[in-house]
Amino acid sequence: MAAAQGRLSDGAGGMDDAKGTEEEARHKGNHNGSDGSGGSNASTGSGAGGGSTVPPAFTAAVEALRAARLRPQIEVEATRAPQRLAPHAYALEAAVVDGDEELADGRLVLLHEPAGHEAWHGTFRLVTLVRAELEPEMAADPLLPDVCWSWLTGALQARGLTYGEPSGTVTRASSHYFGGLSARPSASQIEIRASWTPRESLGGVPDTAAHLSSWCDLLAQVAGLPPAAPGDASVVTLPQRRGPQSR
Repeated sequence: MAAAQGRLSDGAGGMDDAKGTEEEARHKGNHNGSDGSGGSNASTGSGAGGGSTVPPAFTAAVEALRAARLRPQIEVEATRAPQRLAPHAYALEAAVVDGDEELADGRLVLLHEPAGHEAWHGTFRLVTLVRAELEPEMAADPLLPDVCWSWLTGALQARGLTYGEPSGTVTRASSHYFGGLSARPSASQIEIRASWTPRESLGGVPDTAAHLSSWCDLLAQVAGLPPAAPGDASVVTLPQRRGPQSR
């Protein structure tokens, strides 16, 4: 699976490169290694050189992510989490797959600050990057950024999820080729970078499985897949999407 490239913002001034190059952020922390199954585990260190006990709320939130059942066209796997956005972090990357081709990809990161974060207004934060290629004509639509953002908020609302402090950007980029590359068709890409605070239950644990499902709904929508629920006219799929990329 190709990992989504780009930077992830926690919505509070910190950023992390999806390839693993960290920059300074408001919080310091170290993500622990592997869970023995190829993915990152829920154990993180806190502070410079010191370990800490993983909070039960964070462990429960991660286990819910691992146990979530998703539509078969979406492949999800654990990946290395950011190290400087929060004391505890867990990351997933996903791709919408059609045969051997990827239609869209993305990354979702769960952050946890047990003491709470002033900008988050909570102890958990979800951060995402979603991207897909478009036909240039679709990318030129002036309403496209607003529509893409509404897909994110609509995906959360469709599952009855409450959340706070949403923030993000919708970016469209176009590439035109010249000279020795002039035979290549122009390419356009849409990227959605966002973060939000999932509301916690009475036990202090958000419904991360439902948030993951809603995020996968967004990923599928950007990829141009039909709604998972037959007859759901409230979901509008992306037209004129460029042909899928080879994996």
